[in-house]
Amino acid sequence: MGQRVSSKIMIEVERKKLLKLIIASTNSGKVKEFQSLLKDFSLDIKSQPEKLKVEETGANFIENARIKAMSAAAYTRELSLADDSGLCVEALSGAPGIYSARYADSDRERIKRLLSELSKYEDRHATFIAALCIASPSKGVLIEIQGQCEGLITAVPRGENGFGYDPIFEELETKMTFAEMNKDQKIKFGHRGKAFQELRPLLKKFISSLS
Repeated sequence: MGQRVSSKIMIEVERKKLLKLIIASTNSGKVKEFQSLLKDFSLDIKSQPEKLKVEETGANFIENARIKAMSAAAYTRELSLADDSGLCVEALSGAPGIYSARYADSDRERIKRLLSELSKYEDRHATFIAALCIASPSKGVLIEIQGQCEGLITAVPRGENGFGYDPIFEELETKMTFAEMNKDQKIKFGHRGKAFQELRPLLKKFISSLS
């Protein structure tokens, strides 16, 4: 009995030692994706508090990611990781761009609006962009990275996975929509996965500097 109690105490101590990282989002799909990307890091990953509301006033993805990371770090007093990502459609002059999440009230409505507005154009080329920022409550911005992925907008949604515009974005190399990909494929070919591959060594270096 004493050994079981001792083991339980040791596990609790180890948990407390984990560096906490706040994902500056309340989007469950995005938080789950980051938890998957960060699964081999010794981090206690949490989503930002529901009460925290951040106004995205940046002129581009990097600026918005910075605003969100800094706001979450200041509010929680913890290390924070923010992503600002969006779909830029060439025929629509880069729209919806930084307004991707605000293009309509739901994923279904956003997809419906985009397909409707693109219906009169032959050019279906689009770029998915993801900007990542890690900020500390005491040191400010620590890391900023941007990744992107080229593709085409499909005529109709395909696939059951993912979230957002994933069902209508066909990645050029695989000819699969993000919603048709499994987690490993999306990490390899997706904009957020590509950005994270650049972020990974920098994050490891930062965590090592703390020990």
